[in-house]
Amino acid sequence: MNMKFKARAFTLFLALTAASSAWANVDRMLRGQYIDMWSEEAVYQMVVHYIPASITLAQGIIESGDGNSKLARTANNHFGIKCHSDWQGGRVYHDDDSKGECFRQYEDAKQSFEDHSVFLKRSRYAKLFELKITDYEAWANGLKECGYATSPTYTQQLIKVIVENELYKYDEEGVKHIKKGTLPEGRTNTAPIAVISEKQSRKGRHNNDEPAVITLGRSRNVSVSNNKVKFTNAKEDETIAELANEMDVMPWQLKRYNDIDDSYRFSEGEVIYLQPKRKNGDEASHTVKKGESLRIISQLHGIKLKSLMKYNGLNADSPLSEGQELKLRKK
Repeated sequence: MNMKFKARAFTLFLALTAASSAWANVDRMLRGQYIDMWSEEAVYQMVVHYIPASITLAQGIIESGDGNSKLARTANNHFGIKCHSDWQGGRVYHDDDSKGECFRQYEDAKQSFEDHSVFLKRSRYAKLFELKITDYEAWANGLKECGYATSPTYTQQLIKVIVENELYKYDEEGVKHIKKGTLPEGRTNTAPIAVISEKQSRKGRHNNDEPAVITLGRSRNVSVSNNKVKFTNAKEDETIAELANEMDVMPWQLKRYNDIDDSYRFSEGEVIYLQPKRKNGDEASHTVKKGESLRIISQLHGIKLKSLMKYNGLNADSPLSEGQELKLRKK
């Protein structure tokens, strides 16, 4: 091979390398593009599953490298969720904590966002849903505490991404949809979404209005209590599993939100909360009636049982006397 040919070959190699590099740069998604592409999906997930849109977006950004990771590109997996024993879908294998680990593969990236939301509804992450939906800092801390990621700086990474990119504005958008019972444009109701008028959402506890009724694409209504907590009415002898399946929630949520265990059987018309009760009740105090227990009073006023016990210095099984006054709010 003569020197002239070598020089031409090398020049061609450099040109091809430069072209390949330029194409890679064009093909690589920028953070702003990722946010524009997936913010609506994050808001949708917030309305359906009550996970802050800012948290979903920040996790997607970090876990997928703005959508540029090999896992995101080849498997539509934006959250690095591994297969686990209960996974029945597609699989791909990548080196992570160990060599050749199994990761979930999706036909569409939207499935990855949905699966991420469902994944966070495992009992391991239950305490996250006790947090305020717009408190992204608390959620970021909670995710680390629950063991979502092994990085010691995971909380700081999430908060930094949210603040630098103003992702909290999507939480505000999600809250507006939740109050109005609407979905982001172009999305359909594929899960039980609250449908409550703006007028009803403004009423809240004011005056003495009847609880607002929410319409679901299902056979039973969901209402909003005077303490602004969603609930439905149970059927006679219905099981936790049956109600959870109909309302598309997890059994652990019903148990946790209503202070019940696996053996509990509902009575006809019983109020069953679909969200965590509040730290304070809808009234300042309650006068105990004959036969009432702390749990009954907790359900009546939409106040957490542990808050009710704390405010009154009582245990869950403390006997109550008819006419006894109980505090429902922290002074």
